[in-house]
Amino acid sequence: MREYGWQSFKGFIFRNPAVVDQDPRVDDGDENTERGNWTSKKEYILSMIGYAVGLGNIWRFPYLAYKNGGGAFLIPYFVMLVVVGIPLFFLESALGQFCSQGPVNVWSAVPLIQGIGVAMVVVSVIVSIYYNVIIAYSLYYMFASMQCPLPWSGCSSCDGSNCSTTPEVSCNVSSVLITNWTQENSSCSSIQTSSELYWDNVALQRSSGLDETGPVVWHLALCLLLTSIIVTAALIKGIKSSGKVVYFTATFPYVVIVILLIRGVTLEGAKDGIEFYIGSQSNLTKLTEVQVWKDAATQTFYSLSIGWGGLIALASYNNFHNNVFKDSFVVTLTNAGTSVLAGFAIFSFLGHMAHVYKTPVSKVVKEGFGLAFIAYPDALSKLPISPLWSILFFFMLLTVGLDSQFAGIEVITTCLLDAFPTVFKSKHVLLTVTLCSVLYLLGLPCVTRAGIYWVTLIDQFIASWVLLFLVLLEIIAICYIYGGNRFIKDIEMMIGMKTSTFWLWWRACWFFITPCIVVFLLISSLVYFEPPNYGGIPYPDWGMNLGWCMIAFVLMWIPVAAGYKLIKAKGNPWKRLKSLCSPSEEWHPYLDVHRGERYSEERCRRRNNSKNKAEVNLNVISSSWL
Repeated sequence: MREYGWQSFKGFIFRNPAVVDQDPRVDDGDENTERGNWTSKKEYILSMIGYAVGLGNIWRFPYLAYKNGGGAFLIPYFVMLVVVGIPLFFLESALGQFCSQGPVNVWSAVPLIQGIGVAMVVVSVIVSIYYNVIIAYSLYYMFASMQCPLPWSGCSSCDGSNCSTTPEVSCNVSSVLITNWTQENSSCSSIQTSSELYWDNVALQRSSGLDETGPVVWHLALCLLLTSIIVTAALIKGIKSSGKVVYFTATFPYVVIVILLIRGVTLEGAKDGIEFYIGSQSNLTKLTEVQVWKDAATQTFYSLSIGWGGLIALASYNNFHNNVFKDSFVVTLTNAGTSVLAGFAIFSFLGHMAHVYKTPVSKVVKEGFGLAFIAYPDALSKLPISPLWSILFFFMLLTVGLDSQFAGIEVITTCLLDAFPTVFKSKHVLLTVTLCSVLYLLGLPCVTRAGIYWVTLIDQFIASWVLLFLVLLEIIAICYIYGGNRFIKDIEMMIGMKTSTFWLWWRACWFFITPCIVVFLLISSLVYFEPPNYGGIPYPDWGMNLGWCMIAFVLMWIPVAAGYKLIKAKGNPWKRLKSLCSPSEEWHPYLDVHRGERYSEERCRRRNNSKNKAEVNLNVISSSWL
C-alpha cells in the first residue's frame, strides 16, 4: 500500500502536464503566456543598460577621449551616437519586440538572410567564452585585494632586478635613465613595475607566446568556475531570475564610480589627470582628423553592443505596446553618460599616479587590460586603505562584466527555446546548466599560461569588423529588402501613429547616413587591419590562420542558410529568390490580439489565395499558347 502511494505521487509529479510543461520564464500575469515577459519595465531597462554598459566604457572610452583631443572628442562621439548608435539601437530593439522572437527567428521577415541571426548566435557563443575569462580575472584580483599590503604594491624577492616601484626604462643612450611607461623603445632594457610583474608572472603566469601553451593556471580556472556558477544561478529561470539580479549588478557600478570619483578628485595631481582627459588640454584641431571620427563611431558602435543579437533577444520579452522608442533614448544616453563619468574617475587616479611618480600624465595612460589590471591597480596601491579601494574597483568590473555576460547567454538560450520550444520549454534549468558548463570547458584554454594570447586573438578577430558586416546586412535586409516604410508601419502598431515629420530623421539615418558610416568603418577596418599582438609579441602564422578561420565560421552561415532555403523553395530560381525576399507566414506579432488588420489570418489567407489564383491563371495562359 505504501509502495502504491509513492508510485501515485511520482506519477502526479512527473506526468502531470501542468508540472512537466511549466516554463520558468512564464508567470501568470505575463501578456505572452508562451514565452513570458519581463516582470516590470525597470527590469528590462536595467538589463539593457547592464548589457550596453560593458568593460569598454571603463577601460577604452577614457583612453580614446584622451588620445583624440580630450573634451573635443565628445563632439564626434555624441554626433556618432545620434547618427549611428541610437538609430541602430532603436532598429534592433523594435525588430525583436515586434515579433517576440530571438535573433534567428526574427529573420522570417527576410528568410533569405536568416543566416545573419545564426551568425549573431555564433558570435555570442565565441565572445561569451572569453568574456567569462575576463570576469574571472576581475574575480581573482578582487580576492587578491583582500590582503594588506596589496600584493602588487611592491617588488618581492622573486621579481628579480627587473622590478621597480616606478615606471622606468633603462636605456643605453649616454648612460641616461629615461622614464617611459609605454616601453615602446626596443633598444631599451625594460624595468617593469611591480604591478606589471604581478599581472604577467603571478596572475597570468604568462608564457612567451601562443606557441607555448603551458599548463592550466589553476587559480584562474577556479575563478572561471565560480564565474560560471554565478552566471548559471542568475539565469536559472531566464529573464525572471536575471531581471532580479540586475537590480544590483546594473546599479552597483554607478555607486562605485561615484565613490571612486569623490575619492579621486581629493587626491594630489587629480586636477592634472582631469585636465588631460577633458579639460584645458583639449585639442579642437583633432576634429579635422578622420581617425578621430572613426574612433568615435567605432566606440559608439561597440559600446552599445549592436550586432551581437542581445538587443533583439532582450527586447523580444517586452510587452507588445511597450514604448521601445523612448527606451532606446534612455539606454543609449545612459551608456554615453556612463563612459564620460567613468573617465573622470579613471583620470583623477591616473593624475595622482603621475604626481607620485613625478612624470607626465601621458606616460601613465593605458587602455584595455593595461588600464584595468596594471595602471589602475598600481594607482590604487598608493592610497591609504588601498585594499578597500581595490576591492571596490574590481567588484565593479565583476558586476559590469556579469551584466553583459547575462545577455550573451540569453541570446543563445532564447534562440534554442524559440527553435525547439517543445524540447526545451520544461528544461530551461537543464539547458542553462549545460550551456554554462560547455562554455566553462571551452574557456579552459584561455586560462592556460598562453590564455591571454587566446583572449586577445578572439577579441581582435571576432569582436571587430565581423559585427560591422553583420549590421550592414541587417540594415540592407530591413530597409531595402523588407522595406523601411513597411517596418515603420510595424513600429507604429506598437507605439502608435506618428507624423511623417517624426519619421523623416529615422528614414534619413536608416536609408542613407547610418549605412554609409558603417560601410566606411568596415572598409577602413579591413584596409588598416593590423595583425594582433600582445605585449609586442606577434602571433605565429597558425594563430593568424585560426583567427581567419573563426571569422569564416561566423560568416559561413549566411550563404549556407541562403543556399539551403533556395534549395527547399519551390518554383524557378527567380520565383524562389523572390519568395525568400518576402516575409514568411511566421512574420507577424506573436499574439493574435496584436496582429490587427495588417497581419490578420483572414487577410493572409486572402493574400495566399490571390497568389495561388495568379499562378493558376499564368499556367492556363501559357498552356493555351502551347
